[in-house]
Amino acid sequence: MAYIQQVLFLIVFAAAAYLIARRIVLIKKTIQLGKSDDRTDQPGVRLKTMLRIAFGQKKMFDRPLVGLLHFLVYAGFILINIEILEIIIDGLFGTHRVLAKPLGSFYPVIINFFEVLALGVIIACVVFLIRRNILKIGRLHPSSSKEMKGWPAMDANLILIFEIALMMAFLKMNAADSILQSRGVGHFAETQTGSFLISSWLAPFMEPFSSDILQFTERGAWWFHIVGILFFALYVTYSKHLHIGLAFPNTYFADLKPRGQMSNMPAVTKEVKIMMELEQPSENEEEVGRFGAKDVEDLSWKNLMDAYSCTECGRCTSQCPANITGKALSPRKIMMSTRDRLEDIQKGWLKNGYDFKDEKSLNGDYITEEELLACTSCNACVEACPVLINPLDIILQLRRYNVMEESKAPQSWNMMFQNLETNMAPWKFSPDDRMKWVSE
Repeated sequence: MAYIQQVLFLIVFAAAAYLIARRIVLIKKTIQLGKSDDRTDQPGVRLKTMLRIAFGQKKMFDRPLVGLLHFLVYAGFILINIEILEIIIDGLFGTHRVLAKPLGSFYPVIINFFEVLALGVIIACVVFLIRRNILKIGRLHPSSSKEMKGWPAMDANLILIFEIALMMAFLKMNAADSILQSRGVGHFAETQTGSFLISSWLAPFMEPFSSDILQFTERGAWWFHIVGILFFALYVTYSKHLHIGLAFPNTYFADLKPRGQMSNMPAVTKEVKIMMELEQPSENEEEVGRFGAKDVEDLSWKNLMDAYSCTECGRCTSQCPANITGKALSPRKIMMSTRDRLEDIQKGWLKNGYDFKDEKSLNGDYITEEELLACTSCNACVEACPVLINPLDIILQLRRYNVMEESKAPQSWNMMFQNLETNMAPWKFSPDDRMKWVSE
């Protein structure tokens, strides 16, 4: 029986590892669609930023209660799954609680700590489910946020329910194990760890069951826990919860320039300098490529990593003045639409090969002109994001394409552009009169 379990475990583990690795390679290739962007400067500053924002979750604590609950789920889930190392060893070699003897009296301390965290994760997930579905927090509920209708809302609920189920399986497994140890049943009698702090609350409910049922319960919970973790690891690569892994590189490679400093196109900057006689034209001018961004290939790889790192928490949208006043713009939707475009390209690759091309583009088919024009460039969304995503950078590049390539700009903008070109100011008066107000 143990031999069959080992073979089955090896098959499940190998299949999960293959599928996860395949998905990671595909996501990496998709991110590499973006243009190059050097983010290797100031490694010390970048490391501190990553540790403070991603590991320490500093910006989550701008809202203390939610930040604490999120940290509990994050830290609890990560630390509890250290135990997966023991489960993998047990599964591969047919052992039972292989680390119990080497760790001795410290082993129950570790498991008790994990159980307290598991209870914390369950409580936090229940609170989050209540916030989403009963309290109907605006930025999280489909009734207030159109982009959260359908799959995004279901995805968030599924993850929370799944985390509760995994933690319950962990506690149930420990409760059945401790009862079987006390009864001296089979190999359970060989590893005496005693009862554990939280799972012991379940023991009175399970005590009336026969040893056979308890063994089935313990093995069922064990299998559910390990298969659930492997499934979860695969599932998050298709989910908004990919931020669990990508938050770290995304914050490390975040833009270190001051917020509000826009990236100008070198070719355009040079033309302006030539116009202002600050620079002379050169004979061998390089041909200018596309102005702005029409599709994801025109964005940088960091913009695409931002899209995959989005947690869909809605903090950006809740702080956006355009959205608050009823405009079409939602910074969260900008990131979700960018990821949707990347996912559609992936589907095309899988079906037709990496030469796949379609007639769609991010600019127009996924993100509308109305959304782009509503943005005030205030950086509120950038400031609000807990993992340093920059929706504004994508908006500006898409808007730049509309204005400079497609000549799609409101008439008031065209008047301003003309004034800038002729008067070097947004207002329609002569540069000679610019300082006249001082003397008056």
